[in-house]
Amino acid sequence: MTLEELLTEVTRKETGPKQVKEAQPQPWGWVERSVWTDRMLERLAQSQEQTLWFSLWDKVWDQDNLIQAAYEVIWNKGSAGVDQQSTQAFGQEVMEQIQRLQHQLRGGTYQPLPAKRTWIEKLGTTDLRPLGIPAVRDRVVQAALKHVIEPILERDFAAQSYGFRPGRSAQQAIRRVEEMLESGRKWIVDADLKSYFDTIPHARLMEKLKRRIVDGRVLGLIDSYLNAGVLEQGKEWQATPEGTPQGSVISPLLANLYLNDLDHQMERDGIQMVRYADDFVILCSTQEEARAALEKVGKWVAEQGLILHPTKTRIVPLSEGFDFLGFHFHQGRKGVIKWPRKKSLAKLRERIREQTQKGNGNSMETIIRQLNPMLRGWYGYFRTSIPSALEKIDEGLRRRLRSILRLRQKRAGITKGRENKEYPNRWFEERGLFSLAEGRALKVPIPQGNY
Repeated sequence: MTLEELLTEVTRKETGPKQVKEAQPQPWGWVERSVWTDRMLERLAQSQEQTLWFSLWDKVWDQDNLIQAAYEVIWNKGSAGVDQQSTQAFGQEVMEQIQRLQHQLRGGTYQPLPAKRTWIEKLGTTDLRPLGIPAVRDRVVQAALKHVIEPILERDFAAQSYGFRPGRSAQQAIRRVEEMLESGRKWIVDADLKSYFDTIPHARLMEKLKRRIVDGRVLGLIDSYLNAGVLEQGKEWQATPEGTPQGSVISPLLANLYLNDLDHQMERDGIQMVRYADDFVILCSTQEEARAALEKVGKWVAEQGLILHPTKTRIVPLSEGFDFLGFHFHQGRKGVIKWPRKKSLAKLRERIREQTQKGNGNSMETIIRQLNPMLRGWYGYFRTSIPSALEKIDEGLRRRLRSILRLRQKRAGITKGRENKEYPNRWFEERGLFSLAEGRALKVPIPQGNY
């Protein structure tokens, strides 16, 4: 039986007489129904801060849960871990793999492999940041674990947290920031946690988990992931005494949990904070208010074993501008304006350069067809920028396309006059080139997917 057939069977059972999907409370429409029954959701909705969850372990190794988890991991693809097994290879023998994992989990013999450490560039810098890639088998178990514990933790998360949460997005966080700026909160605490994912203290994180979850085997499984260590090519195994590796399925949820107390403290103190994972800003009416807020955050961060970046954390007025979630916010003549930040523009231009090399031998129609998905995705995220920012991107792209056409006609020199007349904007429009500025003006529907 293929994975799709297994998933169809799971879905059929979920919608049977014992679990009618239409009956589940609307706020919990995203939960995994092979785990969360109507009765459990009722209890969750009625739970208080002191409510504890005991018997969860059998939900983790439940076969239907593991099947759904495997489907998600395989659909997301991603690199192989230290065992070199790809998602495709795992999928080819998925039932055998699931049964093996279920047997190990039930018998207490399951142990996660170390994460494979790779280094990726930090946007706009020459620095590298570590990425920990668990083995596919471990990602499947983590996804199954996440199905079980995420609704419990999500129940307690604060409203101003937007990152890696069901039904929430970066665009919602951006809109909230704009609302606060327009209301007169134009002094900003632009905060940066130094190496946040790599410095989360394990003991304190486990204590926060124990406020809600007391199933020892579930807690033991999470602890085993935190302490699995990392393995880098050509190097020996390295312990991970702190942190939760980026690249892990469960890491964003645990990272949100660790900062949840800060969210609630800011809320109780009447401080307007907007957070997306470890990226957050605080919006204040006066400079004095901003200084007091930064002092409170600094104290909390230090007490929790974290570090505010000494050079990247600052207090800034809107008139000077600040960056958040890919945008640069600034004070315009008639209100708050925003456009893609320099790093976001640099990333886009690099991708455009890769696809519009002068020696590109593809037809212009093919080049445009290859560019459009990227442009539409970029538009989906940055469509609310000021028009001039999008127009400049369009102009730069058309200039590069005209350079390709000029080279094919064996012309030298910069693109001026003749090429602009021979290949006006309409010429590219007729061949289907997506225009960011036109999309904004015509309010083209947002494409599916995220930038």
